[in-house]
Amino acid sequence: MDIIVNQELKAYIDPLTQDEHDALERSLLAEGCRDALVLWGDVLIDGHNRYGICSKHGIPFNTVQNTRFKSMDDVHLWMIEQHLGRRSVSDYQRGVLALRKRDILEARRRAEQEQLRRESDGEATLSEAGDDSDTPPWEPAPKLSKADLAREAKLSPSQVTMIEKIHEHATAEVIEAMRVGAISLSAAATVASLPEEEQRAAARGGKDELKQAAKRVRESKRKPKPAREDADDAAQPLSMAEAEGLDGSSESPEVQALRQRVASLTAENQALRMELDALRARMLAAQAEPAIEA
Repeated sequence: MDIIVNQELKAYIDPLTQDEHDALERSLLAEGCRDALVLWGDVLIDGHNRYGICSKHGIPFNTVQNTRFKSMDDVHLWMIEQHLGRRSVSDYQRGVLALRKRDILEARRRAEQEQLRRESDGEATLSEAGDDSDTPPWEPAPKLSKADLAREAKLSPSQVTMIEKIHEHATAEVIEAMRVGAISLSAAATVASLPEEEQRAAARGGKDELKQAAKRVRESKRKPKPAREDADDAAQPLSMAEAEGLDGSSESPEVQALRQRVASLTAENQALRMELDALRARMLAAQAEPAIEA
């Protein structure tokens, strides 16, 4: 059998690092290829690294057919499930795989809805879908929430959010810097908000420049604090002259006239209060006189 290596499938999962590849090569040379390569017809689905090493050194290997695949999306979903369970897969790659699974299932949900619409309108039947097509029928596609993705990828929802931002906006240079440990997942997500050329420039500057770029982005997003001097000035009470405008140096003639009118009315009001108190006193005295005569 001539095994076909599909380059898209080979690149679907991040390649091994050189150290990981060397370790696998030593293991295969010492112990042989114990796990069978998975095929879909003639197409290699799982075991690309083992196949390459075994072919290079003439190491015998076995193959097994997976007959459950009906489409390339089935292959992708199977590959995702296999690699999500492997300890050697990084947090970032697990998050990317979970996001890919979500995208495939969302596409299937949309296809299901479109198929149901066409059937209800009499435009199509289920029998029109070929066995090798990526169209219904298939098992109903579940809707995955952010929490579902995080659970499947063994991550937190916030990590999934950061990975999604990196996957969609980060340049290859920033992703590579994160992959080799130059910056953290959080820093990479922060740098990913920069224009692409600024991301590349920071990556060319190395680990320290990437960290500085992330720091600048974070600082630019913080709300500026009011200056303490301004706050202290605002808290100072006005002086008596400022509060009452006694000096009148900055007041217009109309304001000064109003102030004088208010002062005059206040004085009149006080005089009326005094007259009212005196009147009340006379009334009380007049009421007391008949009682004394009696």
